[in-house]
Amino acid sequence: MTKTEIRSAIALAFIFGVRLMGLFMIYPVFATYAHKLQGATPALIGLALGGYGLAQGLLQIPFGLVSDRIGRKTVICGGLALFGAGSVIAALAHTIQGVVVGRIIQGCGAVGSSILALVADSTREEVRTRAMAIVGMTIGLSFVVAILIGPAVAARFGLGGVFWFTAMLAAVGIALTLLAVPTPARLIRHRGAEAVPAMVGRVLRDGELLRLDVAIFALHVILTASFLAVPQIIAGAFRLSTAAEWKLYLPVLAGSVVLMLPAIAVAEARGRMKEVFLAAILVLVASLAALALARWQAVTVALALLAFFTAFNIMEAMLPSLITKTAPADAKGTATGVYSSSQFMGIFVGGVAGGAVSGLAGARGVFLFAAAVALIWLAIAATMRRPGHFSGRIVRLENADAAAMRAIVASLEQAPGVVEAVAAPDEQVAYLKVDSALFDAEAVARIVGAHAVAGGPGRQGS
Repeated sequence: MTKTEIRSAIALAFIFGVRLMGLFMIYPVFATYAHKLQGATPALIGLALGGYGLAQGLLQIPFGLVSDRIGRKTVICGGLALFGAGSVIAALAHTIQGVVVGRIIQGCGAVGSSILALVADSTREEVRTRAMAIVGMTIGLSFVVAILIGPAVAARFGLGGVFWFTAMLAAVGIALTLLAVPTPARLIRHRGAEAVPAMVGRVLRDGELLRLDVAIFALHVILTASFLAVPQIIAGAFRLSTAAEWKLYLPVLAGSVVLMLPAIAVAEARGRMKEVFLAAILVLVASLAALALARWQAVTVALALLAFFTAFNIMEAMLPSLITKTAPADAKGTATGVYSSSQFMGIFVGGVAGGAVSGLAGARGVFLFAAAVALIWLAIAATMRRPGHFSGRIVRLENADAAAMRAIVASLEQAPGVVEAVAAPDEQVAYLKVDSALFDAEAVARIVGAHAVAGGPGRQGS
């Protein structure tokens, strides 16, 4: 990667991360502090926690389409401004209804798809996978940092202080977008990074992709609902002040990462993706059941939380990989867009349903509700096909007319390890899905080279 590409990827990863921190920081503290707001009820607290996800889920793909027309940086700055404005409204609110409004406005800053599109605009095909990986790593890191610092900020400055902090993060994101991210020479719709409206129906008809959409939806229903009850059970079992909750979260989250790594290694290296996937759901069910029945027993709660976050981290690491392996070669961006929207709708449903259940049955009822969602998810996931060792490649074919591109793609489909090849004439590339164990990069290079000799230069990327 060039210095410019590295700078763009790191800056955009940071911008992506600060938004997620603003989302996750309130998770460990909101259920505790929101009760002090005027008009607070369990149902409205749940709506306030999950309301962000509704706007995000509905606007992710449309914002990406708008960024094609008016510019990525314009949309990103506008979205971060909305995120900041919603944060300020929530920070100033004295009623739960005011926080609900602020959270929904926060969610209107749905710029995730625009950030990924700008990453694609700012990098060459051959290094784009690495740039996307840099952005992807910020997701898990943002979650861990947010869960650790959220309680400390709330203890020092109150719930309003958490929202002021997220407003500051939004301002930092805008400054980075304007000052640190180079403006790309041109905007191109990248099917590997962006949603294409014409492909949404095709993605929604794919049963395997739908199972993964259900998976991320269910995972975030469970996460959001559970955090309406986790603060209560931590307070009962450990008698920790909010400022001291990091003493529990730090070892639990660190332990979950340590336990996650061998599970991911087994899934990827030994081809046990489905087994590890199903086992993680079973661990979620068991941990939620243990939390429901813990009766404030500190050891049980600690072990249950360790199991819960281990399973959660396994899923957060596996699901993006599974989307990439499963999506059609030319529809990865669309599949990812639908997947992302499903995640945010899960946050919304988890907040609303979890709040309603909390009002009716308390913390134990919330955990049992989440366990029931996990069991339904397990039944759906059990029918998934075993994922192959597939990955994506991009082959650039410059100066190829439609007829030449069809001929080249037909040849690429015969290359060893190529499972699917699709031409994208508007981008002057071919998207490949390949079996990593059988893929012969030299054979593809020969085909591309033959094209370069016959009609123009070609280049292979990943």
